[in-house]
Amino acid sequence: MIRVGIDVGGTFTDFVLMDTESGEVMYFKEPSTPHDPSEAIGRGLASALANFDLKAEDIAFVGHGTTVGTNMVIEHRGAKTGQITTKGFRDVLEIGRQVRPDVYDYRVVKPTPLARRQYRIEVSERVDARGKLLVELDEAELRRGVEYLAREGVEAVSICFLHSYLYPEHEIRAESIVRELMPRAFVSRSSDILPEFREYERFSTTTANAFLGPKFENYLAQLVERLAKLGISAKPYTVHSNGGLMSIDTVRRYPVRTCLSGPAAGVIGSAAVAAQAGYKNAITFDVGGTSTDVSLITDGTAHFTTSRDVASYPIKTPMVDIHVIGAGGGSVAYIDNAGALHVGPRSAGAVPGPVAYMRGGVEPTLTDANVVLGRLNPVAILNGTMPIDLKGARKVIEEKIATPLGMSVEQAAYGIIRIAVSNMARAIRSVTTQRGVDPREYAFIAYGGAGPLHGVETAIECGLSRVVAPTEPGTMCARGILVSDTSLDFVQSKIRPFVRDCWSSITAEMEVLRGEAERWLASEDVPESKRQYENVLEARYFGQNHEVQVPLSHPLPDAETFLREFEHAHRKEYGYSLPDRQIELVNFRVRGSAKPSGKTCNPRQSVGELETAAVGRREFFVDPDVKWVDAAVYARDRIPVSARIDGPAIVEDMSSTCVIFPNQSAFVDNAGNLIIELNNGGGE
Repeated sequence: MIRVGIDVGGTFTDFVLMDTESGEVMYFKEPSTPHDPSEAIGRGLASALANFDLKAEDIAFVGHGTTVGTNMVIEHRGAKTGQITTKGFRDVLEIGRQVRPDVYDYRVVKPTPLARRQYRIEVSERVDARGKLLVELDEAELRRGVEYLAREGVEAVSICFLHSYLYPEHEIRAESIVRELMPRAFVSRSSDILPEFREYERFSTTTANAFLGPKFENYLAQLVERLAKLGISAKPYTVHSNGGLMSIDTVRRYPVRTCLSGPAAGVIGSAAVAAQAGYKNAITFDVGGTSTDVSLITDGTAHFTTSRDVASYPIKTPMVDIHVIGAGGGSVAYIDNAGALHVGPRSAGAVPGPVAYMRGGVEPTLTDANVVLGRLNPVAILNGTMPIDLKGARKVIEEKIATPLGMSVEQAAYGIIRIAVSNMARAIRSVTTQRGVDPREYAFIAYGGAGPLHGVETAIECGLSRVVAPTEPGTMCARGILVSDTSLDFVQSKIRPFVRDCWSSITAEMEVLRGEAERWLASEDVPESKRQYENVLEARYFGQNHEVQVPLSHPLPDAETFLREFEHAHRKEYGYSLPDRQIELVNFRVRGSAKPSGKTCNPRQSVGELETAAVGRREFFVDPDVKWVDAAVYARDRIPVSARIDGPAIVEDMSSTCVIFPNQSAFVDNAGNLIIELNNGGGE
């Protein structure tokens, strides 16, 4: 049977097909279709059935990662959204917190709330911080407000009452009234989406979920329809922000959980690659058409966070901790009013794309610079299926960058690349040295269509000694989907002092969440024998504002074990512990999960001589000192294991290009990874 992983990117939609019996893997790409992302998915699956001689019934699993949700938030293309909240809290979304992205930049403007003020309705009801009912819900007032939202054509409603994480009854009743009076509206309530304290983050996340709901539903319906037309009966799954998989039905309910969908799958796939290659610690470096995504893997496990901003909107949901910057192959190069050269964050995207792609692009991009310097194939990419316009790329850089700056085309193209690499290196430092992590102790895994292309120069800038480029690195996010667990996190805020004698009640609370996780896994058709559970207690010392996560085994250990693990987690996070200080429990978390079935990906291994992998020669530009060098070009899938390639050389595969500079060397390891040794004095 065949498992299919699909990653919908800004420029290309990537496909990885794996035979579950043999472990054989097939890769290819399709240009993305931003107007309807499901169109590229349908076209790609149709091509796969034809080109690989498959039948629709051979496909047993379809999983996909998507940026649809993120793009809707960034571009404000979601539904017309209203909010119902406790009287006196109408402006929580507007007020936010006293945290500014740049204290000294007066040009920074707060984003417009996803629910505009005229559609935010206050209702009389009140519960205190201990969950005690103070004011009953005024249903007559609520009905008048809902009728107003209906008249205004509101398509989605978020219900966000104060302290509803402790007393959800009012929100549940409000939801039933909204569904009665607005039967076609998408409804999200905060006690379902995020039953945690801190109202601003809870309101923001719930409103974002409502904002995404209707249009995400349309996208999912189109996806299901396209699969059905192809005769594919496999129920599609979507990667969510914590790197796990969930069914279409769950995505319909929680679209906000997909805001980091594709990049999260890439990190999960990288963790599998690192483990296979023998690296416990790794930096993941994913460079696509629009962005560079950077994350850390420590002791074989990806780093996670429970909150981040998406387009300046707080989204609080468990997710892989990924740092994203606007630097990718489609990043536009431009000169500002002061005559300085910039690259990104604006991207040419899939349409019109880089000038070299001949789809109507008119602005110079990072991809065009690489084509001009011979680092990217100046004739065609994607195994010769996508022609490249070298003259067009050269002309646009000359006219818009080189001539205005009074330099040669090569200097201008090299400058574009160096600025992009500098931005990428800063992203690496933000997750390593700025957090007290020595990057030299981590493997550097470069993937994405442009990751290996820029990985060497970025690694040198960060003082690293080698780059690991996985098999078909441009499809790593799609490949990661095939090794992702089915998983979902369940959380409940229960702020209370930690008392040893009350450990049994804490265990009982966690069992309630485990029951929710168990019911969800059953709804996802996960056999009982494959269900797994992870427990986390979030706690802090009295007087602290932020809590630390304390992972605990299942079933829960005793109270003394929790105390030891809390002190260990606190020392790891803050560098100290206070054994005599009272501990306060904040959030209870349980993750339900199940491992994927079948064999892991089994990359093809070549044998023989290196000469059989040579497919030609071409010159590429190294830097203004070395200038142009003549290099052998190798087909990645023909390079024998352990054969050594001395630079300068270029290694091409379907999805990406690796550039090996002079005085560097590379080889393919037993796991199929291309290891590039930089010899620059970096760490081991």
